[in-house]
Formats: sequence, C-alpha cells, structure tokens
Amino acid sequence: MPLEDNFADVLGKALRGLEFTETEAARLAGLDPEQVRALLDGNFQETAARALARALLLDPEALVRLASGRYQPEPTCPATLVTVTSTFGDMTVNAYVLWDAECRDAAIFDTGTEAAPILEIIAKEQLNPLGIFLTHNHPDHIQALDELKRELGAEAWSSEFEHVRGTNAFRPGDLFNAGCNLIRSRHTPGHSPGGTTFVIESKIVIAAIVGDALFAGSVGGIRRDYPEALSTIRREILSLPGGTILCPGHGPLTTVEYEKNNNPFFA
Repeated sequence: MPLEDNFADVLGKALRGLEFTETEAARLAGLDPEQVRALLDGNFQETAARALARALLLDPEALVRLASGRYQPEPTCPATLVTVTSTFGDMTVNAYVLWDAECRDAAIFDTGTEAAPILEIIAKEQLNPLGIFLTHNHPDHIQALDELKRELGAEAWSSEFEHVRGTNAFRPGDLFNAGCNLIRSRHTPGHSPGGTTFVIESKIVIAAIVGDALFAGSVGGIRRDYPEALSTIRREILSLPGGTILCPGHGPLTTVEYEKNNNPFFA
C-alpha cells in the first residue's frame, strides 16, 4: 500500500501547524521563498530540504529517507487482524477487522465507504462481531456504518467528544473485549476533537488502531493546537511497546519503533 504522505506533504503539514508563511519559513531556513515553494510542490533538493526541515522542527535525516524511498515499514501482521481498504473520492481509507481465532468474537474499527468487503470477511471467517468502534466521525471513516449495523446487528461506539448518531458513547480509558482481545480507548485529538486510538491488549495481537492521528511517516492533518497534538501522539501512541503494530486510517501499517526512528515529526 502506498504511503499517504510524501516529503512535500510532511513539509506542508509542519508549515501549516506552526502557522508559518512560506516567506517566514524561508527566512528561518536561510532559503529563498522560491526554494521553499519548489519543495512544497514536490521538487526535492536535499540541501534545501534539510534546511527547511530544521526550521520546521522536523528531523532532516528522516525527511531525506522518506523523500529517497528508504522509508519502508514492514510490520508482521497476524492473520486475525485484517485491513479493509475502500475508496473515498481520489483517496483510499482503511477499516480493520480483528478477531479471536478460537471463539471467533470480532471487533470492527471504522467502516470505510463500503460494507461489502467487511461483511465478506465476517462470513468467510464465521465471526461474531461484538462492536463497531469509530476512531472519529469524518465521512470517509463512517460512511458504511448504517449498513453494517443493519446487516450485523452489532453495537456501534463513538467518542463522547464527537458523538455519531445511532452509536453509544465511550470515554477515554474505557475497556471493551472481543474474545481474548481487550480494547482500550485513548483520546488522541488534533485531527478531530474526539479522535481516538484503540489499543489492542492481547497475548497474540498487540496493536493500536490510530485513525488519522498518525500515518506511516507522517501525521494526520492537525486542525488545532499543533504542539499539543504532537505531544499527545508521543504520550498516547509512541509510548506503547516498540513492536506495537500501528493501524492508520490511511496508508500502510507501521510500528511504534519504526515511527520513533523514521517519522520526520518524531525521530
């Protein structure tokens, strides 16, 4: 699966998060505004990229690895955690199905835009879906919610800070279970007020469904309080064990350790 963001996207998100103009960023980096514009347009020049990364409080080495194609997370994912990808306009969006291999109890995280692929997994694996858990309420992540609820009869849950019609409300720290998999909610706002990470606590699967808080090699679009949002990601997501599989709302899977070493926002 291709990355959600390239190096130019990362630079643009940091620029907007810090509320710098291109001229201000150029001055801090010791560059001409035209050089900043070229980088934001996707024209990579390493010396300029390193300078701009430092000005935007990004890790230059990590940014260069991303730009040169050397950022390649390859987590080992268990068979009982499946990514379901659908399309929303010109982008793709991820939902996830997690289950207990013995009792077949399952949880669904977000819905994407199509119910059919999720329903096919439920039928093929003979699963018993106990709940649908929403990381946030943006349309690309909940479009198939009503159909899934109707077809499966499962309860759906959304954050008390961002309630979705027809769902139950959960609070940060609430604990659910799907067979041997315990699911704990962590509040990770920034992209949205009720943005939530679901940490899977199990002897078999150790993963976190992070929604749009964090992408492989990047972060989601942070819409408020950029420094606090980054701090929250460090505290609530990157504090997990290094081998924890991170399951973003867009783009490929990664791990805590890989992001701590290779994500330009955190390396």
